[in-house]
Amino acid sequence: MDKWKTLKSEYIHKSPFGNIRKDECKLPNGIVIDDYYVNEYSDWVNGVVITKENKIVLVEQYRYAGNEFYLEVPAGKIEENETYEEAIIREVKEETGYISESKPILLGEFMVNPAIQNNKVITFLLLDAFKKFEQDLDDTEELTINLINFNEMDSLIKSKQINTQLFTSHAYTMAKMYCMEKH
Repeated sequence: MDKWKTLKSEYIHKSPFGNIRKDECKLPNGIVIDDYYVNEYSDWVNGVVITKENKIVLVEQYRYAGNEFYLEVPAGKIEENETYEEAIIREVKEETGYISESKPILLGEFMVNPAIQNNKVITFLLLDAFKKFEQDLDDTEELTINLINFNEMDSLIKSKQINTQLFTSHAYTMAKMYCMEKH
C-alpha cells in the first residue's frame, strides 16, 4: 500500500481557531481527487484528574455547536513553546484550580480524526489531585467544576449523562485501564 500524493494545495479559510485546506490528491491507483478538504487544528491535551478521595474532576460547560451543556475532562490547546506535560498542568490548574504533586502520567497520543483533521489529542492522568487555586478562566470560558466518584463514570456514560466528545469517554477508559493494571 502506498501513500497518496499531494498535487496541489490551497487554503480556503484561515483563522486563529483553525484552517481549512483544499488539496488535489493522486491515489496510488491513479485516481485524482480534485477537492479533498483538510481541517487543520492545533493539538490539544486533556487530563483525567482524580482526587485523593477517588473523585474525577470534570468541568461542565456550554458548547455552542452542540447547543447544550456537557460534562468533560479538563482540556485545552498547547501554547507556544509549551510541552504537552506543561500544557496539561496549566489547563487543569486554570480550569479547575486543582494540582497534583505527582508527575502527570501520559496515557496516550491519538489522532482526532485522521480522515479530515491533522491534529491529535494527548491524554494524561493526574493522581492524588487537590484544589489549591481558584479558577483562572479565559474571557470566553464559563466552567462549573463537578466531582464525581470515579467508579460511577461507567454508569454516567452508559446513561448518556456524559455524552460529550469522544475524548472524555476515551480518556476515562484509558485511565480506568491504567488504574486496573496498577492495582
